[in-house]
Amino acid sequence: MNVVSIVVVILGIWIAVVTVLFIRMSAHYNTLTKGVTSKTMQEVLAMLLNKQEINTKEIQRLEKSLAAVELDGKLHLQRIGIVRFNPFSDTGGSQSFTIAILDGKDNGIIMTSLYARTGNRWYIKHIKAGSCTDVELSKEEQSAIKKAQPV
Repeated sequence: MNVVSIVVVILGIWIAVVTVLFIRMSAHYNTLTKGVTSKTMQEVLAMLLNKQEINTKEIQRLEKSLAAVELDGKLHLQRIGIVRFNPFSDTGGSQSFTIAILDGKDNGIIMTSLYARTGNRWYIKHIKAGSCTDVELSKEEQSAIKKAQPV
């Protein structure tokens, strides 16, 4: 084989490779410009970058909005813990109960209902950060607060 034949074979291989690459690039270009007939590749890319910038700004706005909602949600009552108990030996069953109603920061109230044959009494205590500083909590009230707190 002479030098000319080797050069022709190498050029033939090179043309085949370039043709395959061109066909793949052309197919990719057609995919990008699908539905956009009279625009150049530069215009299509500029449009895509503009859309990406708009989407980035919208995502940032949504993230701020979500953070505000999460912060606001911490202030709403969202946790409940209930404990039923029998404080008196002369009544049947656990008719008395205590219920803790707390927000996301463990602030709220605890209500206790003591049932006796002579009547029903209700007590309410304020809870701040999971405890009560004004009055001592009973073991049932402490248990209700513990049940209201997330695991």
